[in-house]
Amino acid sequence: MGAAQLPTTEFEGMEPDDRAEAAAEATAGLPAGDMVQLLDERGVLHRHAEYSAFIDALQPDQLRRFYSDMAAVRRFDQEATALQRQGELALWVPLTGQEGAQIGVGTATEPQDYLFPTYREHGVALTRGVDLAQLLRLFRGISNGGWNPKDTNFHLYTLVLAVQTLHAVGYAMGIQRDRAADPALPPAATVAFFGDGASSEGDVHEAMVFAASYQAPTVFFCQNNHWAISVPFEVQSKIPLVNRADGYGMPGIRVDGNDVLGVYAVSQWALEHARSGEGPVLIEAFTYRLGAHTTADDPTKYRLAVEEDKWRAKDPLVRLEKFLRAQNLADDDFFAQVRADGDELAAYVRKATLAMTLPDIRSAFANVYAQAHPLVTEELEWFERYEARFAAGDSAGTTASDRTEGGAA
Repeated sequence: MGAAQLPTTEFEGMEPDDRAEAAAEATAGLPAGDMVQLLDERGVLHRHAEYSAFIDALQPDQLRRFYSDMAAVRRFDQEATALQRQGELALWVPLTGQEGAQIGVGTATEPQDYLFPTYREHGVALTRGVDLAQLLRLFRGISNGGWNPKDTNFHLYTLVLAVQTLHAVGYAMGIQRDRAADPALPPAATVAFFGDGASSEGDVHEAMVFAASYQAPTVFFCQNNHWAISVPFEVQSKIPLVNRADGYGMPGIRVDGNDVLGVYAVSQWALEHARSGEGPVLIEAFTYRLGAHTTADDPTKYRLAVEEDKWRAKDPLVRLEKFLRAQNLADDDFFAQVRADGDELAAYVRKATLAMTLPDIRSAFANVYAQAHPLVTEELEWFERYEARFAAGDSAGTTASDRTEGGAA
């Protein structure tokens, strides 16, 4: 590949809209199917022959809950970001802009479904009843997880990119076998969360091959937030992500990821499809990461502010607020209460985080092997001698012998 063919890092000249992606689709000759959208940016609800029935069944309190959950997780995200900036977290992974996708799919799941997140599914965690403060134990560096996934069927965050898709399919195949042995068990499915960046990983391909081959009850839920850290999606893929479903022989649905009602409806359909034994489904939630990839990232280095402004106009909270007000389902008092509840949640999360005590570092040695190991025991003894010098006020440091032992360890 010549230098002229290489993608730039700054992407100068790229239009801050979807025209580049549309052009890529047209060139490939494989345009994506219509994107499902029930609630548009103006807050107007539209009918859809396949999916509107799922929204028709919702009660007013459920519609208000969509908004309050999205607002709560956004406020949580803001507080976690502040905690990281103040040195209380080692890292944080923001989700602002993706609340509609996450609350929509999370609300559609049933208690018996098992969910496999990446490291950004804070909104899904909220819908599954996970204590949000416990999410921060991992990012504070004091736990390998933070919560017991058996309590909520919401698995621990996965930092190894895309591996959770394989876990989700394996678990789904286990569901198949459990129900074959005991048909009285309730129908269940797994949800495999991944991003557009992870879609380039081989694990996603392998997971979809297995799921399709064995008709595993798995919903692959991709939040296409347009940026795999600094690489735009059109550089990763020459066809729309949803079109990959055809290659595996499974249904694929592209939905407006900032339309919480649309995401809820298509997720309901996909989960029912999977639970009923019809096999896996791929959902591409077309959304946008408004913030940084993580707090170690600076998105101003690779994208334009005008692009971010365009997507802010598609805000999932704003459009649902417009709908609730227009339908007289919520008033100023409701939204004021939501803000107060968010501040209360943020205060709780901050207090809980600052109260988290550091674990004894000796537990790190104990967790290497299931059984005692002579090398690890030797390393622990060296560490305890090293630490004892500080307790004794020895500021001279280690001896040459100890430095040799430490280096060998």
